[in-house]
Amino acid sequence: MASVSFAKLNAPSSQWIGQQSFSQRQGSSARFPARRVSVPIRAGSYSEELVQTAKTVASPGHGILAIDESNATCGKRLASIGLDNTEPNRQAYRQLLLTTPGLGEYISGAILFEETLYQSTTDGKKFVDCLREQKIMPGIKVDKGLVPLPGSNNESWCQGLDGLASRSAEYYKQGARFAKWRTVVSIPCGPSALAVKEAAWGLARYAAISQDNGLVPIVEPEILLDGDHPIERSLEVAEKVWSEVFFYLAQNNVLFEGVLLKPSMVTPGAEHKEKASPETIAKYTLTMLRRRVPPAVPGIMFLSGGQSEVEATLNLNAMNQSPNPWHVSFSYARALQNTVLKTWQGHPENVEAAQKALLVRAKANSLAQLGKYSAEGESEEAKKGMFVQGYTY
Repeated sequence: MASVSFAKLNAPSSQWIGQQSFSQRQGSSARFPARRVSVPIRAGSYSEELVQTAKTVASPGHGILAIDESNATCGKRLASIGLDNTEPNRQAYRQLLLTTPGLGEYISGAILFEETLYQSTTDGKKFVDCLREQKIMPGIKVDKGLVPLPGSNNESWCQGLDGLASRSAEYYKQGARFAKWRTVVSIPCGPSALAVKEAAWGLARYAAISQDNGLVPIVEPEILLDGDHPIERSLEVAEKVWSEVFFYLAQNNVLFEGVLLKPSMVTPGAEHKEKASPETIAKYTLTMLRRRVPPAVPGIMFLSGGQSEVEATLNLNAMNQSPNPWHVSFSYARALQNTVLKTWQGHPENVEAAQKALLVRAKANSLAQLGKYSAEGESEEAKKGMFVQGYTY
């Protein structure tokens, strides 16, 4: 069995889609008639719960607040306002976010880092319970980060499959109901066929393991903004990546109705000489999704990828000007938090103002999910880009 899986992973996808597998020799069909084998899609005893969780997160006018930055990345955010990277400071910032009154009107899920999943407020209330009271689904980042991919063109692969089943079971017990795994694809580096296949296979294995333990997997192959390529090249790469992802999701018997996607929007490279309008980005992005994503998938929760707060919201709004086969929404980190962090500055007396800033951004993206957003009255701060070359999470 192990050798079969290895062969599938290392064979070109064309050997498995629309062609004979290499195990069937040419001209042998008369002696060995081909047989159709029905392989059921399954997600264990959690199937109904997975479908319901995915539908709840992908509910009209709602999206995801991503606060699953690693301790190192959270430390960079805190350093930008002059705070040390300590657990009490990380707790204080995440408490500000997760206890914002009225957040559940616009946010249906929150992705947490492992530390946060097990933390409580300074009053002793579990963060998971704070979310549940506002009918926000707790989620959990389960990957272990990016490392260099040997044999590639200076590309990366995502680690974390070892021990994932046992960790996922514990996260479920703690109250998590969905998971996130982020891997990346770099256009300036190729991307190589090896890197694309590794990303797709890792995401598929993670998704199957997550579903087997009751967690809805968010599938996130982030196509980085780095580069000076045109939007047409982004579309080409996105179509290739997502075709590989869905091929391996099917190979791993992942229940499509019990997953959520977190794609990059199809945009030109960050260094490209011409910026694309929200209408152009919407056109290319929706074209890619319609060509690659089955309507069985309940929700598309876009990442912001270094766009400004306003850009991310305008682009989402443009994609919701007509009906889509899926819930098209957001799973933003920086595009929800940037103004919040700068408003807070680490001062207790600024907490209320920072929470109001979070509600402004959450409401704006809620309206964008409904196709009703207007950028009129947005602050200059919200219009500033946040692209970081080679960004790590």
